Amino acid sequence: MISGPSGVGKGTVVHRVLSLDPSLYYSVSAKTRAPRPGEVNGREYWFVSEEEFDRMIEAGELLEHASMFGHRSGTPARPVEDARAAGVDVLLEIDVRGAAQIRERVPDSVLIFLEPPSQQELVRRLEARGTEHGADLERRLARVDEEMAAGEHFDHRVVNDEVDRAAAEVMAILERYGHTA
Repeated sequence: MISGPSGVGKGTVVHRVLSLDPSLYYSVSAKTRAPRPGEVNGREYWFVSEEEFDRMIEAGELLEHASMFGHRSGTPARPVEDARAAGVDVLLEIDVRGAAQIRERVPDSVLIFLEPPSQQELVRRLEARGTEHGADLERRLARVDEEMAAGEHFDHRVVNDEVDRAAAEVMAILERYGHTA
């Protein structure tokens, strides 16, 4: 599982890891927000209504779920369980709140915290990506300290100072746990 603060580049590193090792199963999260430009339902996320998300929670269909920045996000359990039962290693990209829930439900999970080279760089990345503005951006910036502090609860920490280097480090961590490409 790869986690870290908003804007650290989780998606970019995850996509690079998947390009290095397509045998990994990538778990697509469910989100209640609208897609951002370029996002495709079922590829980046499953975009679901609030009502559908409530139904998924009530039916026990999510490994974890959390509210953040005005929407909810969760990991559908069935695809992860099916991949693991088939002996396929699963890669999750998840926020720091969901990581604790995954650790409880999947004790043998490996938690990797992706961190920026500096807090100033993280703020720069959040502002530069241009996906949030005004109050939304301020809410994300207000959570930076909390999200960065969560790193101490992870098995590994990887600095995302350069995508190829960070992805190679993630691959090396996976290999230490018996994953072979």
